[in-house]
Amino acid sequence: MTATTDGSTGALPHRAAAASEPASITPEAAGVHRAAELALRRATDHLLARQDPEGWWKGDLETNVTMDAEDLLLRQFLGIRDEATTRAAALFIRGEQRDDGPWATFYGGPGDLSATIEAYVALRLAGDAPDAPHMARASAWVRERGGIAAARVFTRIWLALFGWWKWEDLPELPPEIIYLPPWVPLNIYDFGCWARQTIVPLTIVSAKRPVRPAPFPLDELHTDPADPNPAKPLAPVASWDGAFQRMDKALHALRKVAPRRLRRAAMNSAARWIIERQENDGCWGGIQPPAVYSLIALHLLGYDLQHPVMREGLASLDRFAVWREDGARMVEACQSPVWDTCLATIALADAGLPADHPQLVRAADWMLGEEIVRPGDWAVKRPQLPPGGWAFEFHNDNYPDIDDTAEVVLALRRVRHHDPDRVEGAIGRAVRWNLGMQSKNGAWGAFDVDNTSPFPNRLPFCDFGEVIDPPSADVTAHVVEMLAFEGLADDPRTRRGIAWLLAEQEPDGSWFGRWGVNYIYGTGSVVPALTAAGLPTSHPAIRRAVTWLVSVQNDDGGWGEDLRSYRDKRGWSGRGASTASQTAWALLALLAAGERHSRAVERGVEWLAATQREDGSWDEPYFTGTGFPWDFSINYHLYRQVFPLTALGRYVHGDPFAQRPAETQGSR
Repeated sequence: MTATTDGSTGALPHRAAAASEPASITPEAAGVHRAAELALRRATDHLLARQDPEGWWKGDLETNVTMDAEDLLLRQFLGIRDEATTRAAALFIRGEQRDDGPWATFYGGPGDLSATIEAYVALRLAGDAPDAPHMARASAWVRERGGIAAARVFTRIWLALFGWWKWEDLPELPPEIIYLPPWVPLNIYDFGCWARQTIVPLTIVSAKRPVRPAPFPLDELHTDPADPNPAKPLAPVASWDGAFQRMDKALHALRKVAPRRLRRAAMNSAARWIIERQENDGCWGGIQPPAVYSLIALHLLGYDLQHPVMREGLASLDRFAVWREDGARMVEACQSPVWDTCLATIALADAGLPADHPQLVRAADWMLGEEIVRPGDWAVKRPQLPPGGWAFEFHNDNYPDIDDTAEVVLALRRVRHHDPDRVEGAIGRAVRWNLGMQSKNGAWGAFDVDNTSPFPNRLPFCDFGEVIDPPSADVTAHVVEMLAFEGLADDPRTRRGIAWLLAEQEPDGSWFGRWGVNYIYGTGSVVPALTAAGLPTSHPAIRRAVTWLVSVQNDDGGWGEDLRSYRDKRGWSGRGASTASQTAWALLALLAAGERHSRAVERGVEWLAATQREDGSWDEPYFTGTGFPWDFSINYHLYRQVFPLTALGRYVHGDPFAQRPAETQGSR
């Protein structure tokens, strides 16, 4: 790489002073600029104070009460549920209940049937009486919506473990699926990595069909306890749903005649697959659901609780618990230190922190130590591709994340590190790996290549969340932005990504956000990437995006979007209460589009400055992160800090890509 004029190796120069203002700046704009500078200083100090001594940042990852309920159900199943954990979990679950009885899956959202059933059962385990007012409201709400029979499959699996539901009334999951080669439809690699990690252990559970004695009945959650699962008509045989329903019936019949030796061998092969993918800290994939099902599956195969695999797996689950000051215990579905750290590094650098600031260097050191240098499941599709990149979590070497890898590269480029050769090596491996993970349509998914089979979503078992990992606009945008930053904007592979992004733009000018809520996130990701890659701000796609963002700005000057936009684009796209993170995403797009002096940007900056707390933070109860569109939502507690800081920094100091020394652009 070519050295820059300031003697660094590609790190952005420190921007100590605010970007110069034109002589004709209005007093109003000058006031906005001063407010932005004050907010910037406060936010910088706040974020610096939150760094761990090891160099990483991590905010709480808040989802919904099913994580807490299933944690208690797991402990009940394994016989290790204790009073202290139960009491703390129940305290959290009770606090999340809506006044009308149910539980929602995101702040301000509607009640969710499956979440309500699981929360209710967890509170029954904690000793809450079914005739207590809050419990009676919940059970009545459940019955009004069809009872347990209308819940998703995963909820009914948990209930089947205790005899509250019949295994015969659940879709069949044969463990022999482990033997299907990658070229056969519905092999485990046709599923997204999060789904395959869950499905493999569930095939063992489905084959074993265990039942632990239920500590109490759940008649109050059925519309008719005498007939809890009334027969439903099959879909037409000529439809996909009808075909897969009949295939499930065939699998139920096959269960009775399947050779026992083959089934036992398949379960043992599945167990080996599970154990091989256990991480060094005991978890599976750095996420909670595969861990709980893997522990149940291995226990059913005879692994006792003191076996190292079981012992470390249970210990890893304890690290997902967040204990609150009031004594409540919230279980995170996942932890996001790599993602949070690279975003925090970018934010602080763009806010004007010196590139060699000790805390930025410490963050870079930690990120370099988290690089993944061994193959994972992605190598099934790319066996010749050398490893490189980063995961999302503390420990997840099997599943590096294309999105995280792109953002870590962007973060490392902003730091003047004491070992530039080490940085160059890590970035070179990451760029090569990201390019190698490009799907055939020119775009990028989150974890896998060409993970686009239409069949997994059709399975009767898959009635909750995304089970495949197709390319998305937000991930593709982050990769394109990183490649442009690395001087590869004109590389044919980058141009294919740009062409895909342009083709994916919605008619109204926005982009769909797969991993963030939603069209504001997609647009806030894509516009900076396109301009970084050389598209002029006058490009029609950029102008349409600007027009859309301005049209959905709230009256208070901020931006917000409710998760209901995933189900109702017409009613909710770009609509919702203003939030700090979503306002920042809109500002990042507008700033990249050359709108720095527009009134829309000034109003957005004013909103951020006015809503900032005295300590430099922002409040954000709304969920702006996405696990599965609509089905599983996330409140990343650090989003409310890093994105406003990035937006304010770019407003005050300008676009870091535009200010990068010319010698370093195109140096690869």
